[in-house]
This record gives sequence, structure tokens and C-alpha cells, in this order.
Amino acid sequence: MEIEARCLVIGEFSDISYNDFHIIEAVGTKDPKSMTVVAKLMQVTTGTLTRAMDGLTEKGYVIRERSMQDKRVVCVRLTDKGKTAYTHHEGFHKKMIANIKSQLSDQETPILIYALAKLVDYFQEEYGIEGR
Repeated sequence: MEIEARCLVIGEFSDISYNDFHIIEAVGTKDPKSMTVVAKLMQVTTGTLTRAMDGLTEKGYVIRERSMQDKRVVCVRLTDKGKTAYTHHEGFHKKMIANIKSQLSDQETPILIYALAKLVDYFQEEYGIEGR
């Protein structure tokens, strides 16, 4: 996590934190999501998420809007700047995975996939943490 933070929080993205990148990831680049959905993905309260969203909104990464269907619901979506941060974060992970895959043999790849699936199973069973 420390290495990821050092690689992500640089240059034009030095105004946001490592955690902010994961909030941006949870918001995603597709349709707007409600604050409740993002809070569940992040496994935080909506109050905690609201404080983080205040900063991301102020810095121009996220836009908050009331739902057209239900005015009580606040939805969030990424701005172009937020989408650039999303791509920056995604690129870090893609590069890491490509590097690991390039060093594995055809026999090792399924073993790694199996081991990672077992790790996900553990977190889901032990802590109730769902995969994204």
C-alpha cells in the first residue's frame, strides 16, 4: 500500500490521498452512483464518505447531484479530472499485473489465480468483505 501510494500521489495528483484514489475507483467511470452505494463499496459510513467527498468535490474530481427520481438521494460521478485520476490508478494496477503475468509460466498462472481466489474467500468468510 505504501508503494502504491508513493506511485499514485504524484504530480497533478499530489492534491489527493491514497484513500481518495480508492474512493474514485469506487465511484467508477460509468453511471453515477448514490453515496450509499459508494459508502458500502468502501465499507465506511455515509458520514465518513461525505467528508472525503467534500474534498474531492472541492478539488474538482467529483460532482454531487440530487437524484432525479428521488431528491433525497445524492449521486456522485467523476469529472474529467476524476476520470484521469481513475485511469492513473487503473494503469498502476494494469502495469503491476502485466509484469507479474509476464514472469509466470503457463503452469504457474492457474496456481496464482487459485491462490488469490482462496485469499478472497478468506476475507469474505472471516471479515464479510466482498470482492469488488
